Amino acid sequence: MARDSGTEALAELAEERVDHRFKGLPPDAAGLTVAELTAQRRNLFTGGFATPVLALSAERLEHNLALMETYAARHGLAFAPHGKTSMAPQLFHRQIGHGAWGITLAVPHQVWVARAFGIGRIFLANELVDAAALRRLAAELDADPDFRFVCYVDSVRGVELMDAALTEAGAGRPVDVVVELGAGAGARTGARTEADCAAVADAVAAADTLRLAGVAGYEGEVPDADPERVRAWLRRLVALAVDFDRAGRFTGLAEVVLSAGGSAWFDAVADVFAEVPDLSLPVLKLLRSGAYVSHDDGHYREVTPFNRVPAEGALEPAFRLWTQVVSRPTAEQAFANAGKRDAAYDLDLPFAQVVRPSDGGPERPATGVAVSGLSDQHAWLRTAPEAELEVGDWVGLGLSHPCTSFDKWQLIPVAEADGTVVDYIRTFF
Repeated sequence: MARDSGTEALAELAEERVDHRFKGLPPDAAGLTVAELTAQRRNLFTGGFATPVLALSAERLEHNLALMETYAARHGLAFAPHGKTSMAPQLFHRQIGHGAWGITLAVPHQVWVARAFGIGRIFLANELVDAAALRRLAAELDADPDFRFVCYVDSVRGVELMDAALTEAGAGRPVDVVVELGAGAGARTGARTEADCAAVADAVAAADTLRLAGVAGYEGEVPDADPERVRAWLRRLVALAVDFDRAGRFTGLAEVVLSAGGSAWFDAVADVFAEVPDLSLPVLKLLRSGAYVSHDDGHYREVTPFNRVPAEGALEPAFRLWTQVVSRPTAEQAFANAGKRDAAYDLDLPFAQVVRPSDGGPERPATGVAVSGLSDQHAWLRTAPEAELEVGDWVGLGLSHPCTSFDKWQLIPVAEADGTVVDYIRTFF
């Protein structure tokens, strides 16, 4: 899809009508377009928003986008942030506006979403052997000569399935593939040995419908990952690219794709990719970290590489889930109206951070308040003697794991520090 069509699709999001599909929005906004609601610049706390409501910080979102743009440029890395984190085309385009090469995705549906919004470069960090998806991919590539697509391959059988489907589809352009090197015994996908990788590369070379574009993998799957083990695996990945180049496997390319980089070890990727020797072709060193866009208050706050390299900057958690106390049955317990349907809980429970009193008093720290569990629609709050919490108060929760925060909300307000809502992010999961 051409970039102009993507721009039109983004514009159409603003004309979508607010209705029952979208949680947390002001009930009296029903029937307005998103653009009309945005223009009202309502306040998240006084403008009629209903709890629970998830919000993104406008300032922190922009900070994170700019920080990773600077980081990638400083280290000579191309950047294809993983779009499965947000599945928000508006954010895809903001990421590209901040220097991203393209967008990484994980499954065909996500590719079709990105294409519908004009994303012209896609790295699929997964194997693709589904015949129906390959037929559609072939049509996308044939219809748009500027569309760049790259995906993993890790088996001879996978190559055979891809070749058969693309041949049957009459594909006019070969699909670029990178051999995925597995991260070790018990890791996820990926060919386990260099010999296995070579066999896959041989199979690709024999298939007219495919083109070997490079090598890739995911260091986050290294067993018992620590800096030494991760760097050792990354050096194996670089060595594989060097060996393939010496063997003449990349003849006819404009560049060699070398890709790794989740959200926990991109500092190691930057260090090892800086050591890549000269190859016969330029090397596209493609980083794929995705969780940075919103960051979080839990898992990624703990594992972000910026903890190891503080001089490089720091990401800021941009999400806050606002929920309201609906029951206070004892002095030790309260219940709020956000649960598993609203909050990420696969890595950590949410974190009680601030309280906004129902009487309009100033926001204060959620001292003595902790989330002890989640039901489908309730947060269980444990309250210490010092906790000041009443039925009707709003509690702001920090979240852990961006990927399972975005996917519970179809339209997310973006609020400035004073609560003014300046945008709404549409997701497609």
